[in-house]
Amino acid sequence: MKFSEVVSSHFYMSSQSAVSLRKQTAATSPTTRILSWGCYPKTAHQHVHKPAWNDQVPEILQAAVPGSLLPYGLGRSYGDSCLNAGRELIDCRRLNRFLGFDESTGILRCESGVSLSDIVDVFLPKGWFLPVTPGTRFVTVGGAIANDVHGKNHHGAGTFGAHVSQIGLHRSNDGLVICNAEYNPDMLRATVGGLGLTGVIAWADIHLKRVAGPWIDAESVPFDSLNTFLELSRESNDRFEYSVAWLDCFAGRNLRGIFFRGNHAVDHGKEFQPKRGPMLPFALPGWTLNRYSVKAFNTAYYTIHAARKGAGVVAYDSFFYPLDAIRQWNLIYGRQGFLQYQCVIPETNLEAFEELLDRIAHSGMGSFLGVVKQFGSAPAAGMLSFPRPGLTIALDFAMRGERTLQLMQSLDEVVLHSGGALYPAKDARMSPALFEASFPRWRSFVPYIDPKMSSSFWRRVTEA
Repeated sequence: MKFSEVVSSHFYMSSQSAVSLRKQTAATSPTTRILSWGCYPKTAHQHVHKPAWNDQVPEILQAAVPGSLLPYGLGRSYGDSCLNAGRELIDCRRLNRFLGFDESTGILRCESGVSLSDIVDVFLPKGWFLPVTPGTRFVTVGGAIANDVHGKNHHGAGTFGAHVSQIGLHRSNDGLVICNAEYNPDMLRATVGGLGLTGVIAWADIHLKRVAGPWIDAESVPFDSLNTFLELSRESNDRFEYSVAWLDCFAGRNLRGIFFRGNHAVDHGKEFQPKRGPMLPFALPGWTLNRYSVKAFNTAYYTIHAARKGAGVVAYDSFFYPLDAIRQWNLIYGRQGFLQYQCVIPETNLEAFEELLDRIAHSGMGSFLGVVKQFGSAPAAGMLSFPRPGLTIALDFAMRGERTLQLMQSLDEVVLHSGGALYPAKDARMSPALFEASFPRWRSFVPYIDPKMSSSFWRRVTEA
């Protein structure tokens, strides 16, 4: 769809956009500490720009020195891909307006600071849902594009970026660039999964999907081996739109877990009442998470869900976003924060996957947030998109200094030798060698980087 055709179609202005007051101005904060969701590393930034309107962004770009800026959303990246230590951020959270919606196609145009939560709150009651959603709704559209996030339906729908047909991109040297399949398609592919380095997304066109309501026909199935998990995944791919599994990482090679799968349900006939969960007011003491407490949690979780196995209708939020029920759940890990380790291992090397689990179990630093998913074969939507065919596993580890870093390095060895890859959005310590192995064509992305952009992650993995 051409840009002019989009503008002239059946878009309507949202009430949020209509009532916004132009008296807001761009703000700049002095040196401040901004953390990612993992609260590690702890870095300070020289300035944080806070534009209220998109036409204020070009001025920020023009005034900056090369390599000094990075767009920032809700900070839900786990490591340092959303940080720019010692330099500047552009906080895009006030760029959060809906610009239009075409009911005939399901195309939503919105600014990059709109959160997935905003979209769900407004459009789910109208019968529309996100084409792809990660495990939290508190992610901006800009962040979802920049990290090309994936979800429980990757085997059928691919990544978020596959459903973005067009963007407007602020570039320091080119102004506002329109990127779609006809105009600047390579810039669109660079921006999808491009970690915010190609410029500041002004707006994006996203294809929403029709759904019957806020309910999910869900099933949970216990499994006790890697082969059983794989059989469940393959058997579920044709019948279920969504699938994912929790695993007990203390079980090692004797894999056990709970397989969750589901489809959007027809009208359940029951009024949906969104729940607002508790909020952790402060970071918990570090000693509360240890091998004994996590092992006890994993045993209890498996036992309870295995007893509840079977089918039922559940609310969409408990199915897609179970952790969002606890606001600031990242504080569970204490003041030192935590590291998430998410990798993908080719299915041709299942021994490496078992070795990974074995090393985690023997380390005594198991995670109670262990998630495994079989990626589909959809082509990458972006030049640096992470998902690829194989098994992806994501685990959270409380930061315990050198001991934790040594475990990560041990896992890196397995991933490197298996031909696997690490996910930049979850990373805080990947080496340049592992980044090279994970994204061997990253140099073809470099020409698309905006001259004014950089990040802590990019400087670390490319030694720039």
